[in-house]
Amino acid sequence: MINGNTQLIAHIGYPTHTFKSPMIYNPWFEKNDINAVVVPMGVLPDDYPTFLESLFRLTNIRGALITMPHKVATMNLVDELTPTARIAGACNAILKRADGSLLGDQFDGAGFTRGVERKGQPIRDARALVLGSGGVGSAIAASIAAAGASELALFDTNTGAVEALANRLRSQYPSLIVRTGSKDPAGFDIIVNATPLGMNEDDPLPFDIARIDPSTFVGEVVMKAEFTPMLRAAKKKGCAVQVGTDMLFEMIPAYLEFFGFGTTTPDELRAVAQIEY
Repeated sequence: MINGNTQLIAHIGYPTHTFKSPMIYNPWFEKNDINAVVVPMGVLPDDYPTFLESLFRLTNIRGALITMPHKVATMNLVDELTPTARIAGACNAILKRADGSLLGDQFDGAGFTRGVERKGQPIRDARALVLGSGGVGSAIAASIAAAGASELALFDTNTGAVEALANRLRSQYPSLIVRTGSKDPAGFDIIVNATPLGMNEDDPLPFDIARIDPSTFVGEVVMKAEFTPMLRAAKKKGCAVQVGTDMLFEMIPAYLEFFGFGTTTPDELRAVAQIEY
């Protein structure tokens, strides 16, 4: 029950119809008698800076979850960034601190890599291909690098964004082999779709499934459907896969700690979640 003491967590992005977080956080808050609620808020890019400033003037706002297309823009709209957010070049969480200042952090990458390793796919010394260098792709690339991958290939139609990400990774991880310019998936241990391709059933696949080996681990960030066309094709090929919502379940414990609501486990979250597709 929402009342005058409820703490708000805004879930900001556009469009909102794919949002799954409210159906995970809110049942968990209710089960644990925590007076907080995650509220979806659809905000267009042109309105976002003004909206964010006004939002954090609320006295009962604890923080915000930030998703597409605002993760990169958020970098310039908070007072302080964690090192993880700076390396990723994107921010997906904002905490309003006691003095009113805003701290930005990034959990996408940690959520993704924790899920991959929990499924038994090692990242250390692996060769990985990340498609997409926006907010989520940059974060996942940074976390794959931090987990000890030996080679990281990056592809995006936005060549400026992908080269900037490659340079940040090379600066932070001098021994990591970083390549750009090709989305050929042959020979990689891990492939990640961090593009919006898969939001619609008629979207083209982000890479040529015929070029991958059945031993390749294929991960997805799109959450509109549990198994996107890409994941269905990868499973048919014999690949192990990670669905988009797995990243959510892995990162939410870190989010809860960030917002000061304690912590939990992915299994506890799944037990109460009410996700619909």
